[in-house]
Amino acid sequence: MAVRVVVDSLADLPVEMVAHHGIEVVPLTVRFGTAEFKDGVDLTPDEFYLRLQAGDEFPSTAVPAVGEFVEIYERVGDGSDGIISIHVSSKVSGTYNAAVQASKSASLDCPIEVVDTLQASMGIGIPALVAAAAAQEGQDLPAVLERVQEALSRVTCNTLLDTLEYLQKGGRIGKAQALVGTLLNFKPMIEVVDGVVHPYARPRSRKKGIARLMDRAQALAPVDQVAVLYSTTPDEAAELAERLGVMLGVDPMVCRYGPGLGTYVGPGALGIGVLSSNRT
Repeated sequence: MAVRVVVDSLADLPVEMVAHHGIEVVPLTVRFGTAEFKDGVDLTPDEFYLRLQAGDEFPSTAVPAVGEFVEIYERVGDGSDGIISIHVSSKVSGTYNAAVQASKSASLDCPIEVVDTLQASMGIGIPALVAAAAAQEGQDLPAVLERVQEALSRVTCNTLLDTLEYLQKGGRIGKAQALVGTLLNFKPMIEVVDGVVHPYARPRSRKKGIARLMDRAQALAPVDQVAVLYSTTPDEAAELAERLGVMLGVDPMVCRYGPGLGTYVGPGALGIGVLSSNRT
């Protein structure tokens, strides 16, 4: 018996990592017109970005139904000591609220803790890995929850975008709206702060944007964990991971923005998730 970890698909954790750590993923729905797909289940990132770049239809996302959460909670909770369910910011998605409703409806003997990360992507994924490690150590649910909350105080995510178009069309632009109209000669860089997208920088070129990602990671050193994320440029991500590894003395994960987050970051997105060794 152990604590089980549940996340939504906006955590952007690679499939093999999810399987290795026994993490359960609840997929969001991605829609192109009337066609609906489960994020990462019946729509792969490759298929998604090909369709996105074709430009025929702009995608949208929908939160998992409460019943989907209930089914997963009842399945993974059978024989478990507890469930910690870690989710995308409630300020940009209804996923957290659906999880809370499901936690009250599920027929289980074990407790469920639902966490609003006020983050996205590796801001969910890294704390989920921390939770999985604590669960594998045999920690009980209160101890796992404490580890997650402590990790959330140290996790930071930044993304270099090729364009703000997708954030705008998807209605998730948040405070980064301030960048609109100023980017003719710049590349937008964003950060999730207190659950909302904020502008971070306006580098004049992609090369300078990547340098800003490097600088950001270095400013957060020493670090316990680093992830590099990309939407459509894997070679660029691999190179950035190698450079960060040398600079920070860590072995960065390389992950991909899945269809759910890809709807908003778009093609050409490159980002970092950093778990600083120091509490912020």
